[in-house]
Amino acid sequence: MFDLKKGLDNLKKYIKIAPENAGVYRMINSSDEVLYVGKAKNIKKRIVAYSHIEKLPKRLQQMVAQIDKMEFVVVDNEARALLVENELIKKYSPKYNILLKDDKTFPYLTIDVESEFPRLSKYRGVKKDKNKYFGPFASVLAVNSVVDILQKVFMLRSCRDTSFKNRQRPCLLYQIKRCSAPCVNKISAEDYKKSVNDAIEFLEGKNTSIQKELSDKMEEASANLDFETALVLRDRIRALSTIQAKQNVEYDNLKSADIIAVVKESNLFAVEIFFIRSGQNCGNAVYFPKQTDEAEKKEVLEAFLGEFYTNNQPPKEIIIGEEIDFEFWKKALACKITVAKSGNKFKLSEFAEKNAVDAIRRKVALEASVKNNLEEFKDKFGLPSIPKRIEIYDNSHNQGSYAIGAMVVATPNGFDKKNYRTFNIKNTANTHDDFAMMKEVLQRRFDKMTDENRPDVILLDGGRGQLNAVLEALGKYDLSNIAIIAISKGPERNAGKEFYHMSGKESFELEYRSPLAFYLQNLRDEAHRFAIGTHRKKRAKSIYKSSLDEIEGIGAKRKSELLKYFGSADDVAQASLNDLQKVEGINKKVAEKIYSYFHN
Repeated sequence: MFDLKKGLDNLKKYIKIAPENAGVYRMINSSDEVLYVGKAKNIKKRIVAYSHIEKLPKRLQQMVAQIDKMEFVVVDNEARALLVENELIKKYSPKYNILLKDDKTFPYLTIDVESEFPRLSKYRGVKKDKNKYFGPFASVLAVNSVVDILQKVFMLRSCRDTSFKNRQRPCLLYQIKRCSAPCVNKISAEDYKKSVNDAIEFLEGKNTSIQKELSDKMEEASANLDFETALVLRDRIRALSTIQAKQNVEYDNLKSADIIAVVKESNLFAVEIFFIRSGQNCGNAVYFPKQTDEAEKKEVLEAFLGEFYTNNQPPKEIIIGEEIDFEFWKKALACKITVAKSGNKFKLSEFAEKNAVDAIRRKVALEASVKNNLEEFKDKFGLPSIPKRIEIYDNSHNQGSYAIGAMVVATPNGFDKKNYRTFNIKNTANTHDDFAMMKEVLQRRFDKMTDENRPDVILLDGGRGQLNAVLEALGKYDLSNIAIIAISKGPERNAGKEFYHMSGKESFELEYRSPLAFYLQNLRDEAHRFAIGTHRKKRAKSIYKSSLDEIEGIGAKRKSELLKYFGSADDVAQASLNDLQKVEGINKKVAEKIYSYFHN
């Protein structure tokens, strides 16, 4: 039982020494477990609020009762406080913080502005360089739509640098008027830079004068009887007009904005976010934060803002439906924050709220359906309890090449993708034997099994032979309370007529097209999809592996310089000793080694 008086006394002790600066505070219990991580523009003022126990929800009263000590980190400003808080939350996953549990990365558009002829490309990952980034976009489809616009209107290159530097004639994109072909000097560096700046202004929502500039150039080209140029400009104006016609009138004054709604229903919180970029709806995403018992909408919203915008670039404006500490958040995120109270912004906020409510209802319905399936699964297969963790295994290879095993994890909340695993088959003698591959995969999995990741059910894609092989391979492990089930195709490989095989039981079928049969098929199909996808990536990576990788002494830097200079590994293979020595970082000795590798 927690001692509220003792915890409150400890809190008050640290209030006396707390800094009156912007920063981050940690509340820690007697076992050195971090209970809570928070941020504030004034730490002392913020933690004083926790001493007013009567105003706190029970959840936070329990937290205060456990406080043994506190730690403080003073930072320069609110933005830095946000970053430090997010880093510490990720590190400790405190039990009293609202957690987004976000493993989703969004695609961006990027332009490498420091290049002489900047490239337009799609990007996903950590933004570290000095490129210009635009986004996030909710999906790759949304990014592709904007790329299509930019190529039609601004004709920016999208090819890789190695291809760009070694082209001798324009590619197909130039022929279909989607690129201005700077690679072969079809456009000057100055004119290309102008197109890049126009594209950036368009992406930033400052594109009011672009159409007029294009119209003036078209009239000038027509007056000079340069009808080919005039036709190209006409097509670019049409593309821009089409885009502007598609822009929803509701977004007229929103060029770069995120609309965020927080709702609670069925004891669940959902956060819905819509992305508006260049006046267009670029999609939406929904989140279901964890550890939200007794939390208020404002608390959930601020937790979302903190975690989401330390991982994603804030827009020019964020539109929300709750009052928050505006002074702190405006400084922390360096953007405008508005509470939607009327007009189009209010309508958009209401629309986001409606989507959030619909998302909660779909989630509740899905979880109820899964729960019913798991109940029936327990009864039909004689399981001791409803399974909390189901692992599904499948193999994939191409006539023994690029062999991998795949593990997919399902829980009562759906597929747990962060716990998916792949296994490169190490024993190459096994790659033509599905039984041997599955044995190797399961043995390696069970070697690393802990109480936390112990499965309740293992599903295998295969028949009785696959089941027996796995049971034999796992003979030395503790299999108590782990059900191992193999699923084989039915007559004529008919989905819905599968046979299920378990040790000590006759093989059996489920009722044709029953909800449980569909559920188990879905589990097996997800493992198959994941295995095939991973296998294809491995095979593609091998296809693009350069022969230069096989030459001793040729590391990533030298390989890069060789490919930049010659364009391809085939051209390196045909190069003379003298030409090889012209490459930066390639001396005579290394050149001889490369030449000898290809010619002997």
